[in-house]
Amino acid sequence: MEFLVEIGLFLTKVVIIVGGILAIVAGVAAAGSKGKGEASGRIKVRNLSDEYANTQKSLESSLLDSDALKKKRKEEKKQAKAKKKADKNKEDEALRPRVFVLDFHGDIRASAVSRLREEVTAVLGQARQEDEIMVRLESGGGMVHSYGLASSQLQRIRDKGIPLTISVDKVAASGGYMMACLADKVIAAPFAIIGSVGVMAQIPNINRLLKKHDVDVELHTAGEFKRTLTVMGENTEKGREKFIDDLENTHKLFKDFVLRARPAVDVEQIATGEIWYGSEAIGKQLVDELKTSDTYLTDCYAREMGVYHVSWSEKKSLTKKIGLGAQGAMTGSLEALWEKLASSRFPG
Repeated sequence: MEFLVEIGLFLTKVVIIVGGILAIVAGVAAAGSKGKGEASGRIKVRNLSDEYANTQKSLESSLLDSDALKKKRKEEKKQAKAKKKADKNKEDEALRPRVFVLDFHGDIRASAVSRLREEVTAVLGQARQEDEIMVRLESGGGMVHSYGLASSQLQRIRDKGIPLTISVDKVAASGGYMMACLADKVIAAPFAIIGSVGVMAQIPNINRLLKKHDVDVELHTAGEFKRTLTVMGENTEKGREKFIDDLENTHKLFKDFVLRARPAVDVEQIATGEIWYGSEAIGKQLVDELKTSDTYLTDCYAREMGVYHVSWSEKKSLTKKIGLGAQGAMTGSLEALWEKLASSRFPG
């Protein structure tokens, strides 16, 4: 009896706490609606060239003795002064080609496309024909329409005539490769996973289980193929054939997309759904060069290109922060309740 009283009091506390938090969230949401016109985030730029230079200077400070370091710094100042005296410093800096670095880490819904959209828009507003855009891409693929939209963001770069390089350090498969193949140049680490030019779909069906327990499911549609295969309904052979036909059609569109982007590829050979490591993919024309993104960017820096990392930083609203806090409080309360129940049932 004492145990039940404790549980009842605990649940009452949970309800009061969660109810209070939800009330606060609702109030903040109402107040925050006034600021809907404000920007949802901002562009952040890191000068990777300066970071590379500072790293080298820091290492030199540790490796060289004081006399050698003093001599090196004196020589650097002398070179900088001569460059400035020639009155080319500002002009050369303005005309120096630049590489803009973007990151895309794709999940099954390609949810990072919202950030990619903002980053591409920002960079295209500044990039020149002699510049370059590099996307460090990591994705195992996902939904066709989501990765189709992500690919369209990269197509915007191609349409502007700005050289596009895609770097794959770990994986660009399926929808990930749909994006990668659009690049003027695809580089990949030797063991990066490339390919999987195929389409798949998997649907569980519990119709027989429902029938066993005398549960009927009614599904009404207008249009013969509005639904082909379902989770709870009884699937038909005709619906199954249509579903497979849709998969084959999507696969054909995928193959045509890759072929248009990389005409040298033997699309029938690589469109089997298989994957290859970078060292194998280069022989199949899926990638152009074996190199990591770090090597590529330090090479750009060595060629005196300006290297800039561009990212879109989402602005988390107070409502969202409180909502996440409420979710955490709820989870913590339920975990505490479970621990109480477990300790009561299994004492000691």
